[in-house]
Amino acid sequence: MKRYLETGNFAITEGAILAGCRFFSGYPITPATELAEAMSLRLPEENGVYLQAEDECAAMHMCIGASLGGMKAMTATSGPGFILYMDPYGWALGCECPLVVLNSGRVGPVSGITGAPGQGEFYLMRYPTQGGNFEAICLAPNTAQECMAMTVEAFYLAERFRMPVSVLADQLITDGFEDISVPENDDEMKELGFRTWPRKIHQGPDFYPYSDDLDVAPVAMGHNTGALCSDWTPTEEGFDIEEVEAHHKHAYRLIYKVRNHRDIFNHHFEKKYMDDDPDLVVVSYGSPSRVVNTAVEKARGMGLKIGSLRLINIWPFPDEHFDRKTKYLSVELNWDGQLVREVKRAAPKDSQINFLGTCGDLPTTPDLIETFEKILKDEPLSRQGWVLEEW
Repeated sequence: MKRYLETGNFAITEGAILAGCRFFSGYPITPATELAEAMSLRLPEENGVYLQAEDECAAMHMCIGASLGGMKAMTATSGPGFILYMDPYGWALGCECPLVVLNSGRVGPVSGITGAPGQGEFYLMRYPTQGGNFEAICLAPNTAQECMAMTVEAFYLAERFRMPVSVLADQLITDGFEDISVPENDDEMKELGFRTWPRKIHQGPDFYPYSDDLDVAPVAMGHNTGALCSDWTPTEEGFDIEEVEAHHKHAYRLIYKVRNHRDIFNHHFEKKYMDDDPDLVVVSYGSPSRVVNTAVEKARGMGLKIGSLRLINIWPFPDEHFDRKTKYLSVELNWDGQLVREVKRAAPKDSQINFLGTCGDLPTTPDLIETFEKILKDEPLSRQGWVLEEW
């Protein structure tokens, strides 16, 4: 196994190649540009294809085309570019095209600051296109090494569920340098827990079954399959149709192939100090979770009964983790509060839900511990100038 001092973007590139990705298309945008640059160097070495598109929308469409051609494909961007994925993302969802999408969040709205991290696209990852009637899978790593692991996992899930799967990182994770181990053979991949799934070609001509079945090979063009593919509501054979009953069946599959098989990926989470019925559970994902874990450990050393829950699969939202009536604190890299709204929805009635958000920079350990103490003492939280937003 090789070790590197490298960035999350490097780790994502290596993870994609290990998973079998042989096509990448993207458009330069901080902080995902370095990933595209790495792909432009690495893919030709692996008999793969790199294409720089004229914009993000075109890049996503090119990935769909590559997927329909039988290749494992990936694209990467940041928040402003992810918005431009919305139409082709829906195309990929509706046509069940396996591919992987990396979104490295930065502070917004709109272009914001290119060199500051943000978590403003939590809900965008759940509803990455128009129309509804679908489920989305999104994984959120918090280290460079985990970026590699979750990229490999995203390709695995994309193939089995026959759909695009997103990885939501942030600028600190993709740009930061860390110790990274890259496996060099199958045994080392298994040692790291990496799962892969080969691309298979569905012979058609049927489009897909009206069921929640997994492991149905995706439609592919140009392989003498006679298959059809359209972003309109399809019949089982892939023809366009304007019948509500057909769309009911179509929507059922897009939703329940994910909901009914969550056991395949809902083990992606991290719990600390949750076995002693903590008086406060701190919830987070991505880079803020690293500070949260440090603060929780120090707070417990001070005698505070606190637990930590880090979400990795953030969509579909893991309601099963919020089964205890207690106090919760959601820590996020935004001021508007997004994850906290799902915690409020999922937690038992009369649980106390609190929020601490920062904008463009991580919270500090002293700020977190001070907030823990206030919540445990039932003291009110309030806005602290332009530094923190607290509920």
